[in-house]
Amino acid sequence: MNIFVAGRYSTKVGELWDLSLADLFVEAVNGVINQAELEPPQIEAVFVASKAAGEFNHQLHLNALVSQFFKHQPPAMRIEGACASGGLALIAAEQALLSGQYKTVLVVGAEKMTDVGANRATEILSMAASDDLERGSTFPGLYALLAERHMAEFGTTREQLSAVAVKNHRQALNNPLAQFHQEFNLEQVSCSPMIASPLRLLDCSPISDGAAAVILTSKKIKNKPRIIGFGHAQDSLDLAHRRTLTELVATKRATEQALAMAKLTPQEISLAEVHDCFTIAEIFAIEDLGFFKKGDGGRATLAGETAVGGKVVVNQSGGLKAFGHPIGATGIKQLVYVADQLEQDRCQYGLTHNVGGSGATAVVHILSKQ
Repeated sequence: MNIFVAGRYSTKVGELWDLSLADLFVEAVNGVINQAELEPPQIEAVFVASKAAGEFNHQLHLNALVSQFFKHQPPAMRIEGACASGGLALIAAEQALLSGQYKTVLVVGAEKMTDVGANRATEILSMAASDDLERGSTFPGLYALLAERHMAEFGTTREQLSAVAVKNHRQALNNPLAQFHQEFNLEQVSCSPMIASPLRLLDCSPISDGAAAVILTSKKIKNKPRIIGFGHAQDSLDLAHRRTLTELVATKRATEQALAMAKLTPQEISLAEVHDCFTIAEIFAIEDLGFFKKGDGGRATLAGETAVGGKVVVNQSGGLKAFGHPIGATGIKQLVYVADQLEQDRCQYGLTHNVGGSGATAVVHILSKQ
């Protein structure tokens, strides 16, 4: 499989009051074209990711919005899969390249979430849960149920949850694009305000604005990272129909697909950007991705095995927790970060893991340096 990351770009992530949704798209599109050193007409198609621009910004028809930035107005489509929208847009672009329909495409994702208040934002985000079976729930509440079950079955502790946030905030200090540049200790995380027991404020990823873009091509380009595997899987929308509450089955299935395509094992991956929308989500991820056995993710995190210098570096960018979580951009900015590390020769293989809802959708990508 020859899919190369010809260009990559991420905006600053944060509460970007002075920028509109269109501004974020424009910055990401112009930024990635300039970084790739391509001419705009070389873009044959565009894949746009956004979860809820209609609710956050009263703007739909985003494919047309982005396509009009180009004089030749390439064909474009908008893809939504909750917080996995970015990952799914990448999958759609890769399939289009592998089919031979296109040679070079743009994938761009953006979310402008601060145009509404916190209560409205929570309501919008909750639309990614089951309206029939989980109406009135919030994602902190749903992930709190997963956390409680994991803690009961495996002895995962409050301190281990806090260790995820401490690590990711510390690692974000080296990421100039991150939303937060502030360190916390275990006690500060463990004593932050309760949101949904056992999850506290500093267990939760923030409301974020931001955009990210990549240019993918089937034309071989020297010294550019290559996508060597990807996987996409689903589970039930609601928790009630899951076969278990101690693993995310969609993550496991998507990982199996990606590893088989890449012909690798989890032990060969040294860098991973995973979907830590909540601290418990990172513990689930590192277990379901195969880095640690089930029930051992919290212990490994507290022991420093997922920090820089550990067994596998997880969320070196700061993750969703500290880099930020502009939903439609998240899966793409993960790939932007890993591609950058590969191009700088800091690792051989990198992985990205993007999740929608409480685990109903999962997308995994594996990249390699040439």
